[in-house]
Amino acid sequence: MHAESLLELLKSRFSTAIGDILNQPAERVDPVVRPSAEARFGDYQCNAAMSLARAAGCKPRELAERIVAGVRLEDVAEPPEIAGPGFINVRFRDAYLAARVAGIPAAGSLDRLDIPPRARPQRVIVDYSSPNIAKQMHVGHIRSTIIGDVFARVLAFLGDDVIRQNHVGDWGTQMGMVILGIWHVFRLDAEERVTDAAALVRHFEDAAAAVGANAEPGARRTRLAALAEEMSQALSKERSGRWGAWLGEFEAGRTRIAPTLDVLTSAYRFVNAVEDAPESGGIGVADPLRSRPVPLARLSNHIVAEMLHARHAEELHAWRIAREVSLRETQHMYDRLGVLLRPEDVCGESFYHDRLEGTVAELRSRLTERDASRPASAPYGVVRDDQGAVCVFLYDETHQPLFKNPEGEPLPLLIRKSDGAFLYATTDLAAVRYRIEELGARRLIYVTDARQVQHFRQFFAAARAVGWACHEVSLEHVTFGSVMGEDRRPLKTRSGSTIRLSELLDEAEERVAAVIRERQSALEATAPALPEEELRTLARAIGVAAVKYADLKNDRNSDYVFSWDKMVALQGNTAPYLLYAYARLRSILREAGADAEPDALYASDATPAASAGAAPVRLDHSTERALALRLLRFREALAVVAADLSPHVLCTYVYDLSADLTQFYEACPVLKAPDAATRRSRLRLCDLAARTLRLALELLGIRAIERI
Repeated sequence: MHAESLLELLKSRFSTAIGDILNQPAERVDPVVRPSAEARFGDYQCNAAMSLARAAGCKPRELAERIVAGVRLEDVAEPPEIAGPGFINVRFRDAYLAARVAGIPAAGSLDRLDIPPRARPQRVIVDYSSPNIAKQMHVGHIRSTIIGDVFARVLAFLGDDVIRQNHVGDWGTQMGMVILGIWHVFRLDAEERVTDAAALVRHFEDAAAAVGANAEPGARRTRLAALAEEMSQALSKERSGRWGAWLGEFEAGRTRIAPTLDVLTSAYRFVNAVEDAPESGGIGVADPLRSRPVPLARLSNHIVAEMLHARHAEELHAWRIAREVSLRETQHMYDRLGVLLRPEDVCGESFYHDRLEGTVAELRSRLTERDASRPASAPYGVVRDDQGAVCVFLYDETHQPLFKNPEGEPLPLLIRKSDGAFLYATTDLAAVRYRIEELGARRLIYVTDARQVQHFRQFFAAARAVGWACHEVSLEHVTFGSVMGEDRRPLKTRSGSTIRLSELLDEAEERVAAVIRERQSALEATAPALPEEELRTLARAIGVAAVKYADLKNDRNSDYVFSWDKMVALQGNTAPYLLYAYARLRSILREAGADAEPDALYASDATPAASAGAAPVRLDHSTERALALRLLRFREALAVVAADLSPHVLCTYVYDLSADLTQFYEACPVLKAPDAATRRSRLRLCDLAARTLRLALELLGIRAIERI
């Protein structure tokens, strides 16, 4: 039988006492119990007297006295003390804490540290990462990816049925650009104008610069006209099926140009630069299958139309190649980061394409005009056509717009453009319907940056208005700030470009390797140097941990400053410090030998003395007590992370636990304890601390390291 957490125990008992005073059911009372900020105020505080004094018809201190007189804590705590105007301080009995710690069993095949799964689990969707196809993952992707991964890990550990969803951008106009980019690769390869992938990437970079915003307008127009002529000639020759045959060879890696993400990205950027050029709208490309030239600025839209409506095999084949190449590279980054997303978690925009028409039709049929003279029972929506576009207007119960533009006019959610194209909102509505009605989700968590707040508010409101998300379903948009350089500007390379995630991790590995070598030089006389391969493995693991922890330890809503020096420091709130804390514990337990084996540490739990209440843990020193209390609060930290979706709370817990361990070591020798019973007790505390650290780091997506 799992015991309730310390916080749950106090909440239950104070709720009962306060309910008796106010003549209310205990479950309707918020006892306002919190961990104390300082040890001198006890372990926990009950602040209910401050908020409920008026309801009780007395002063806060008088109510506090009545609460203290009525609450039953004799079996677990010292007599509560009242401080100031009515704060109630509670300190647990040392013997009770020792017994609770002693009640944590030895690690089994799945070490839960006696933390029970939820009594009422629910199915949860966590939508995170969601990169675009044919684009390298960069530093901007890391926050959604690792923050969402923590949520998925913690909620699954607590017993929820978690479904990870990677809503990749693999459809729409951007995919038309990617496919057109692959066609340019085919054209250049067929004309033997490039010899390898590196030459192709350079060609596309130079060509994009030649038509970019910094190019001289006259020269840019000349270059675009020449490109259109080259494309027209290539199209006139290409309808023999060579394009389709080449795609098969390209996919198999039998062309001069290998299908890599760098190739796709450079091709996409080139097409994007061409279509963004102001002159592209007036320069056409001739195609034998079309009666009139297609403007350069509209080519990708035409390719999407061919792929969707004409179902051209070549365009669909190119799309599949781009998708597979991109997802393969993305999965490599997930594996490197230690993120649990897998290929089967990918459910991108293309998955919902065939559902979009039905989504709009359902919205039309359900969201009809209301009688504005009568109050509504809840916020509602109305679908209207506006100059050929389809919009959802959302209103509150008094028929006032829920969303307005800067001019104060109703701001609708656009679900179909006047040209018939669907939008992100349409796809998101189709997705939320699928996730609720078909996957059975009752909590949906979307992890994106704060710039998308308006979009999520609108589409959540529409999902509720149409009835897909009833009040039992929780829709949560989890936002986060930006990664800033030390100049307080968005983190970039020296040249001003976005930093690739792979480059960031490479740099982290190199910096950690340098720190390890520096430490080895300082310890050369007392410790043998690590073999290079082992050093690299260690640097790789610590480097990834350093990058992830530096992000996760901050309140996710805040921008944070990226500092290499702070990130890889061996002291302070850093991953290297935490990993060292774990490795030190493991070193102590290894040195203890057989005395630290589970059979030795936990054997007495089954003895009559133990079952009668003789705990094998002793808390004679204040640092032992502080460590025990911290260990018992682990489940409370997890509960906060699950409820508030705040990963930094778990980071703070891990750092505080490591700091408690440092004070414990300084005051309480473990291997050289004064007697066998004390040694065994301290070894057990070390074992529990190591298990807690390992599990906490695992839930943060960080692999604990046995030796540093």
